[in-house]
Amino acid sequence: DACIDYRNEDLPAALKTHCPKGVNVYFDNVGGEILNAVLGRLAPGARVALCGVISSYLTGEHPGPANYVNLLAKTASMQGFNALDKWDRFDEAYAALRRWEQDGALRHRETILEGLDSCVDALNGLFTGANIGKMLVKIS
Repeated sequence: DACIDYRNEDLPAALKTHCPKGVNVYFDNVGGEILNAVLGRLAPGARVALCGVISSYLTGEHPGPANYVNLLAKTASMQGFNALDKWDRFDEAYAALRRWEQDGALRHRETILEGLDSCVDALNGLFTGANIGKMLVKIS
C-alpha cells in the first residue's frame, strides 16, 4: 500500500509507480481529474465505489469521467455508495473505528483552526485542499 499526495505529485505517474499492476479497489469522494487518473490505471476486475464529488461542488458542474471506457476494457465495475443507506449500522461502524484508533491500527490527521471567526475559512478550505485530514474549528 502507498499514499500519494495528489497536490504535490504527478498523479498518473505516481499511480503507475505505486500500482504497477493497476488499481484494484478505489473509494472516491472527489471525482474530477483524480477519478479520471484512477480510471486510467484500473486493474482487470477492479471495483470503484463513488461516494462524493467534492471537486465539483463549487462549480455545480458534474462532467462525466473521461476514462470511463476503461471500465469496459478492464471488466471493472463502478457503483454509487451512500453512507445514509447504512445508517442502521452506524453504531457498529463507530465502535469498530474507535477500537482500531485506540489499538493504533487506524491513524488520522487533523487541521485545526482557532475561533468562531475561522468557520468560513475552514469551510472554504475543504473545497481548496487547505486541510490535511479532518478540518476542525476549535471554539474556546
